[in-house]
Amino acid sequence: MLSQRSLSFAWVAVAVTIAAAPLNAQQVPWSPLQRSSDNIEVLGHLPLGAALSVADMDLEQEMSRPYAYVSRMVYGFDGPKGTDIISLADPEHPELLYEWRIDDQDLHQRTGGMDVKHFKWNGRYYIVQSLQFGAGGPDNDLGAVILDVTGLPDPSTVREVARIREPDMPGGFHNIFIYKHSNDHVYLFTTAAAPGALVYDLGKVVDGDLANARVGMVPVPESSLGSGSGRGYHDFYVGYHPDTGEDRFYGGGTGGYYIYDVSDVTAPELRITLTGVSGVSYGHTFTPSPDGRYVIAETEYQYAPLRIFDLQPALDGEVTNIREPISAFTADWRHLVHNHEVRWPYVFVSGYLDGLQIFNLQDPANPVTSGYYDTYVGPPNTERYSQFNGAFGVDVRNEDGLIVVSDMSTGLWTFKMDGFQGWNGEHWGYPNISSAQDWDRPVVKRPIS
Repeated sequence: MLSQRSLSFAWVAVAVTIAAAPLNAQQVPWSPLQRSSDNIEVLGHLPLGAALSVADMDLEQEMSRPYAYVSRMVYGFDGPKGTDIISLADPEHPELLYEWRIDDQDLHQRTGGMDVKHFKWNGRYYIVQSLQFGAGGPDNDLGAVILDVTGLPDPSTVREVARIREPDMPGGFHNIFIYKHSNDHVYLFTTAAAPGALVYDLGKVVDGDLANARVGMVPVPESSLGSGSGRGYHDFYVGYHPDTGEDRFYGGGTGGYYIYDVSDVTAPELRITLTGVSGVSYGHTFTPSPDGRYVIAETEYQYAPLRIFDLQPALDGEVTNIREPISAFTADWRHLVHNHEVRWPYVFVSGYLDGLQIFNLQDPANPVTSGYYDTYVGPPNTERYSQFNGAFGVDVRNEDGLIVVSDMSTGLWTFKMDGFQGWNGEHWGYPNISSAQDWDRPVVKRPIS
């Protein structure tokens, strides 16, 4: 969620944006009066209920399993806390198949469902719904619920198989990421009330061995901005790094951004830091290019752009810390861009008040807008943070290029972009690596020649 920052940070962000010029040489001009670029086609739209009740989402990648999962939360009112399962068998007519809700809705305090991811293990399909419940109600120690969704589209086959609890770290899990490791285990990385990201072996979770399921923690380094328990991550990505043959963790949190080798999840090794960055005291969403050279980094306050960093000096061993971005992107300098998915050279962004934004990083020093559609045309949020409304989550199906956005107030949207009919990194001269996991293919650890 949005973090409060002093107004001085806003001016720093503007300065960083200008210094990274040309910030966004827009070939498709965006304006509040122009809701969509001509190359974006709206396929379908499914409203999901009250305003501010929709959070992040996840999209299965197999064409034979056309399902999207949407987290449902409460923001300032009594509403749903759980997961919606939506069929995209016909992307022009999304269909709500199933609603999972925590029991005793009214007794549970605070947010509810925030992030959701799917995985496959031993031939069965599952989703992990992260949950956050406050003190004063039940399940303050509940971090996630795992549902077996193998039998979809038959909603009667959906069943709960496990709950992950952390009694010593109450407050639940905010963001999660699921990664098929090079050792063929499937791991859940999650935020918690901990000085790092907790790591769970999901095979053990679904097999009933919850006592031994937590297998590691990726720490946040101590700094003047956070020490002891006063530090943590907000969001992260995990992917294979071909040049080194390492499984790498990219995390944003207290002090900035951190890259670890997690080839051994029980003993993470810090590789690169991005700290001391102007305008960044707390990192947010942090995603690399398929080869791990460039990273897109978000920090969450009004006026903050996405910063683009080149890690090559650190990858070459010349430095261990990177402080200066090479460019930046924002749709509207008055607003804030949020979650993003990288399908190089495109970056697909859920931009809160600016909706879906897509930009091109073929020249990383000069981001160029490729397309956009504003999924939310209502006013800023007046209850809490003004930017906290509109497009929240985004995902892309690699097989056919389907783009899906969850909007906090308007529901689920499906899109196509002209000329984008799917993604394979090798078609662009890059490794075929993204947030999408290939559950059935054994991972081969070998550096690129």
